[in-house]
Amino acid sequence: MGFFETGFKDGNKFVALLQGQAGKTLQGIRYLGSVIEQVDRQTIETLRTITGDSAELRRVLIDELHRTFITPLDREDIFSLSHCYDDMVTYALTTMEEMLILGVAADEPIRRMVELVCEEAQQLELAIQRLANNPRVAGDHAREVHERELAVERVYRNAIKELFANATDVPGLPGLFYRREVYRHISNMSDRADSASNVFGMVVMKLA
Repeated sequence: MGFFETGFKDGNKFVALLQGQAGKTLQGIRYLGSVIEQVDRQTIETLRTITGDSAELRRVLIDELHRTFITPLDREDIFSLSHCYDDMVTYALTTMEEMLILGVAADEPIRRMVELVCEEAQQLELAIQRLANNPRVAGDHAREVHERELAVERVYRNAIKELFANATDVPGLPGLFYRREVYRHISNMSDRADSASNVFGMVVMKLA
């Protein structure tokens, strides 16, 4: 029940749905990066629409999984990839929501981490686009994601260190914790990209 029985190809409905999710994920994270300096209710609603589109693709994919006996990849891998894509764009939305609710303005660590996560999303889109015809190339793109995840974690750790290094103003402490929460959301978004890259690694190994 997999690649060799179904003739895995770009036109497969599961591949198409995953490609759609990858595209929506990249669109959402690119949008986050483009409005990071002006987060407001309107920009949040725009990203919420993109997130909703991604969620609808995931709902259709899950329904197709229930109705399809033979799938082009292991069912668990399809489910996991879809879940990771959906989590990433959802974290983009909740990052914006927290920035607005907690009154956190963009700073250099936020800008840099979002930039890196956007690169992760680009690599994940390329990975699913290449998977059918060039699985090893898809694996290469997945490994690029892991490299960027390590970079995000370096930015995250250094930002946390700097954030609390000179925390002497007691009334300002809540603001530091609010900013740390936003950092954490972006780091979690990157973690989900890395999880997707690990799934791709397993898929490529099975297809080799």
